[in-house]
Amino acid sequence: MQPIEFQPIGLIHSGYKEKFGIPRQPGLVHSVGATLELLPPYGNRESVRGLEMASHIWLLFLFSECVDKGWSPTVRPPRLGGNQRIGVFATRSPFRPNPVGLSPVRLDGIRFEGDRVLLYISGADLLDQTPVFDIKPYLPYSDRIDSATFELAGRIELLDLPVHFSEQAEHFCSDYERRRQEPLRQQIEDLLRCDPRPAYQKKQAERIYGIRLHDLNVRWSIDQDKIRVLEIRPHAD
Repeated sequence: MQPIEFQPIGLIHSGYKEKFGIPRQPGLVHSVGATLELLPPYGNRESVRGLEMASHIWLLFLFSECVDKGWSPTVRPPRLGGNQRIGVFATRSPFRPNPVGLSPVRLDGIRFEGDRVLLYISGADLLDQTPVFDIKPYLPYSDRIDSATFELAGRIELLDLPVHFSEQAEHFCSDYERRRQEPLRQQIEDLLRCDPRPAYQKKQAERIYGIRLHDLNVRWSIDQDKIRVLEIRPHAD
């Protein structure tokens, strides 16, 4: 069979600037919004006519950070502590023969700016500048399967811990929210309750981590009793 070549129809603009810290599944964090900008010649009013009637859409996208990383028949999913291998097709690992992903997201609005078409979405687990190959409306009567099961991942796993902000982090959030109209504190809480830590590091309570969110660096740690946001600073390129 001849190779099949796909062209991106759009690019994602999101607050997730690096892979570490992005929710591992879609729909876990809605406080961090994103925008899908359609590219020419796909970015026109006719191509999205009627899409406003959908509350949610499917996005078929490229794991752009993994294109040159290759693939393996087996992977170590975080759900199994990062120690046990299972088949790549039994996981949602980005390291696949064809590094494509599929995510359902909420469609919050469509905006037209001259020749630009912008789709505002939430619940996305997509890195900034992710190429998107296709959009399809989510159909509740067929896409939702109430009887579906998967023993490996039967429920959402979120940390039920209080989030404590340092004095510096509190002041930074208040100022940022006032200037940018972004619910920064809620966004940080939602992301950290998803527990971005690698499985093999979850017993290292003293370890300090950092994630990039928007144009910021957020330093944090987790122990048995609480999540601590230690410091928030502008990111320096």
